Amino acid sequence: MTSQGFFVLAILIITIAALAKEVMRPGLILFSALIFLMTFGILKSDEVLAGFSNKGMITVAILFVVSEGITQSGALNRLATAFLPRRRGNIRSLFFRVMFPISFMSAFLNNTPIVIIFAPIVKKWAENLNLSSQKFLIPLSYATILGGVCTLIGTSTNLVVHGLMLNNGYKGFSMFELGMVGVPLAFAGYIYMSYIGVHLLPGEKNFIRKPLADQKDYYYELIVPEDSLLVGQSLKNGRSKDLKGFDIILIERDGAKLEGKTHGLTIEANDHLLVAGKSNGLDIIKNLTSVRLRGLDLLKDEINTNDLKQYEAVLAPRFPGIGKTIFEFNFFDHYQAAIVAVHRNGERITSNLRSLKLKEGDNLVLLTTDRFIKNWGDSKIFYLTTYIGDHDKSVGRGKRWMALSILAFMIAGATATDYLPKFENVQADMFFFSAVAAMLMVWLKIVPHQKYTKAISWDLLITIACSFGISKAMQNSGLAGGIAHTAIDFAKNWGPIGVLACIYLITNIFTEVITNNAAAAISFPIAMAAATQMGVSPKPFFVAICIAASMSFSTPIGYQTNLIVQGIGNYKFKDFVKVGLPFNLIAFLISISLIPFFWKF
Repeated sequence: MTSQGFFVLAILIITIAALAKEVMRPGLILFSALIFLMTFGILKSDEVLAGFSNKGMITVAILFVVSEGITQSGALNRLATAFLPRRRGNIRSLFFRVMFPISFMSAFLNNTPIVIIFAPIVKKWAENLNLSSQKFLIPLSYATILGGVCTLIGTSTNLVVHGLMLNNGYKGFSMFELGMVGVPLAFAGYIYMSYIGVHLLPGEKNFIRKPLADQKDYYYELIVPEDSLLVGQSLKNGRSKDLKGFDIILIERDGAKLEGKTHGLTIEANDHLLVAGKSNGLDIIKNLTSVRLRGLDLLKDEINTNDLKQYEAVLAPRFPGIGKTIFEFNFFDHYQAAIVAVHRNGERITSNLRSLKLKEGDNLVLLTTDRFIKNWGDSKIFYLTTYIGDHDKSVGRGKRWMALSILAFMIAGATATDYLPKFENVQADMFFFSAVAAMLMVWLKIVPHQKYTKAISWDLLITIACSFGISKAMQNSGLAGGIAHTAIDFAKNWGPIGVLACIYLITNIFTEVITNNAAAAISFPIAMAAATQMGVSPKPFFVAICIAASMSFSTPIGYQTNLIVQGIGNYKFKDFVKVGLPFNLIAFLISISLIPFFWKF
């Protein structure tokens, strides 16, 4: 490997470390790497800019508008309430009935809005059936990931690899080609979660055979005034006769924390009670005179207590207060909402909130009014704006059917592109049909024309565009060839299948700690060089990259949907490791077995 190759390797290592540590947004990190590579002559300016005009990248941008049209139409909300079971049944059938429809939708729509809409609905549904929502929110995220690998448009990573293939003179993927591996993986995921994952997930363990105790997934912090009727009252198994419907989880008293089920525990004045209840708990608490809800003192006098509601909002990367303390950012003045708790990595933080630095993925428990939803419900600075899921836009049935018809037209056109009659100078491909669909969404006023740019994740597009340049730099410097040669030597006893396994594992490890698109772009030139050196078809390697870059189950940071459900489900990091790592291994074995069967070397 040349000195240029070692230089690019050094830049790549620094870039991966910066992405893993989240020094800046991924797009800025990769853009900075590109500028370094251009400055030192590894890339020409046209090679730096090539990714910004790539058809795959622009298709991703257009699909954001199409997905926004489906979201704005209210079709996803209607579908959610239609397919979720209304009665408890066999837990395995419940997993299938929740995961399968979500996977199907994720095969054609952006995963993030699906999880944003479905997570609160699934949580409310689980409460109504007296089930633990923690058994279903990680499977919800996994279902979107599994659905995404089944089609060309299911995830941006597939379009990135597709675009890289076209750039290097290869024929890209057809609409459902990846489904030959994606569909078996999806069904393996349903079976795994039903028989194994259900026992590894947190939440009530004995709900398969025994009836559940009353599930209470919503938490409230109460202060006991000095004149409260609760003062001097003894608790029985964490319950009080004057707090019916609530379990007292914890009592904080003079800095000490006492378990609510401690034998002989008596409530004292100024105790802080952490209680668990159902989603209507706030309405009950507002009418109690024996306790005061913590956080009310943070609200201004002009807000009527009777109008208050409790919301949860997961912070997105665009949130302007990332890295600032709640006091420095002055959250209330910005949003007229008081933060009463922050869920972070499975921990509920309620003390010293003023000095807490806000991070992407923090789940804020807010006291506010309906105005919060009206002002910020469509904002991209929050992933989630209500945990109850009953805020629904009043959109007419006609627009819902128009949006679904446009989506069906796009899918059918992109699928039949090889069989359609050829028109002069018209290339009827995925880009063509998605562009027409996006245009119709705006023209028919399904997506407001004033807000169409808000639907687009610009940092993701910059990340994708810069990934093409990183990939080109690895080719130009000889780094890709050097790594490929090492992989071939390492796996020479197993031939192309051994190299396929190496490329899959490299991509999969990268995608758990950095963005999936960057992982795919780094692995692509290695795969291409390995195929050239061995004299075999690179198509199996490209398929492995698509699959491996999406199979992010072991960490919440590897995939955006994992980060969202971590906040609302109050999962710890280790929960993803415990549930996801075995399925990562299963997905690896299935992929390595099926890819050479369908795509010959």
